[in-house]
Amino acid sequence: MTLLHRRTAPRPTPASHSLVVAPQWIGDAVMTEPLLRRLAARGERLTVGALPWVAPVYRAMPQVDSVIEFPFQHGGLQFAARRSLARELHGRFETAYVLPNSLKSALLPFLASIPHRVGYLGEARVGLLTHRLKNPRGKLPMVAFYSALSGEPGIENDRPRLALPPGAVERAAQAHALQVRGYYTFAPGAEFGGSKRWPPAHYAQLAAGLDAPAVLLGSGKEAPLCEEIAQAAPGRCVNLAGKTSLLDAFALIAGARAMVSNDSGLMHVAAAFGVPQVALFGSTSPLHTPPLNARAQVLWLKNDPAYQPPLDCAPCFERECPLGHHRCLHDLPPGRVQKALASAS
Repeated sequence: MTLLHRRTAPRPTPASHSLVVAPQWIGDAVMTEPLLRRLAARGERLTVGALPWVAPVYRAMPQVDSVIEFPFQHGGLQFAARRSLARELHGRFETAYVLPNSLKSALLPFLASIPHRVGYLGEARVGLLTHRLKNPRGKLPMVAFYSALSGEPGIENDRPRLALPPGAVERAAQAHALQVRGYYTFAPGAEFGGSKRWPPAHYAQLAAGLDAPAVLLGSGKEAPLCEEIAQAAPGRCVNLAGKTSLLDAFALIAGARAMVSNDSGLMHVAAAFGVPQVALFGSTSPLHTPPLNARAQVLWLKNDPAYQPPLDCAPCFERECPLGHHRCLHDLPPGRVQKALASAS
């Protein structure tokens, strides 16, 4: 990719201060880590501005100096709040990297008069950015999409990595009467929508056939879904959805024997910790958002020549199945997932 700009691309001075405006989804946040690692390696001191539910991801990145939790909500420009925060940030940063493509995400660095503002062209924000990249055609892998903002070559080989403080994994396991490597983790939810979720009955059947308990993780909104799985597999699950902080959930994933998940944010967390995992894809594509983990097994009926009739509808990237059959995940049997899990472990 090539930067399009009116001036030469910014060349930060040693120990220069940079603001990174983070995306609003956990998985996307994980996939920005290689970019931040590159920026830190060349001497930039990084402050990340993130929404509260994403901010913990950046506290698991040692290259981040500080995290600002943005007082914003989903939707709406919230101009007054952005202008107020911009006044506080004025003069603190030389460069801003605007990772989301929205107009409102580029507004804060502009109002704060940060000299160099780097991002993709996005929606009607030509005047808000000083250094702009063309949006790629098609769906570029997300790590490469974000890492391209560094202006450096070799972005295709980056893999996200997260780190936790010493003892965090052991403390999280002990808090829930678990033994490190003595349990599996399941992430059966997907914030995007139902089209990305493997059926709860399939998760329950998988849990019933494992040789260790399954710890169910997710947000409070996903607690009923996880409870449905736990009720269908009596004595085989520990439902912790909505009962842990995000960083504690990270620690439980890092301490697990292996992980099973849909294409979700926690899938990318497991990949960033190098945990053995099985990632289940249906309406989305592992060509776009794969778990970048040598210990990952990806199951996707779309590219299975033995599955008939072929899934010509996938990937549709819709929130709910537009055809109403949800074959892409309903037809993925628990036995096949269990076999992949044994291979990954």
